[in-house]
Amino acid sequence: MLRKQLRPAIVLTLLLCVITGVVYPGIVTGLAQVLFPHQANGSLVTANGRVVGSALIGQTFTRPEYFHPRPSAAGNGYDASASSGTNKGPTDRKLADTLIAGAIDDAIKNNGAVKGSIPADMVTSSASGLDPDISPANAFLQVARVARARQADSARVRTLVEQHITGRQFGFFGEPRVNVLLLNIALDSVLPRPAAAR
Repeated sequence: MLRKQLRPAIVLTLLLCVITGVVYPGIVTGLAQVLFPHQANGSLVTANGRVVGSALIGQTFTRPEYFHPRPSAAGNGYDASASSGTNKGPTDRKLADTLIAGAIDDAIKNNGAVKGSIPADMVTSSASGLDPDISPANAFLQVARVARARQADSARVRTLVEQHITGRQFGFFGEPRVNVLLLNIALDSVLPRPAAAR
């Protein structure tokens, strides 16, 4: 009796392992490579002929002549293996404890922000801690600092930010956003850094 049940169970387990572990992933991977090769290979971004990052994962920019990303909760920079976040919502009184230390002071001191009207993404990390995008409000608040550091007209920097705003997906999902890596690459190509900052 047991032998009759054991054989079909083993055969079914092996069959499902092949289907879900080999066949299905192979089909999905093949379709992704054919239909969406850029995204399937990590949405890699190149500048001057070399890969400088991914449009999907944030990077650390700290120099004043660059736009800064939203803070990372991933510990050491934007390490994808240490991705983490918080479940605290706006009604949780402990949410204030998750504000990145020094981010508020930095926003006020270096970007001219006014306490009480600082964009949330300037002082809090995203759910994954790896978000490559910032809000347009965050980017516009950084325009004066970037223009000053590059000795450039702030109107030109502001125009560049406006050109890099991505709207809501399909017109209604999410919020408008600015990809920091793509904006900084464009910034370097349009407004080179002054010699003292290189």
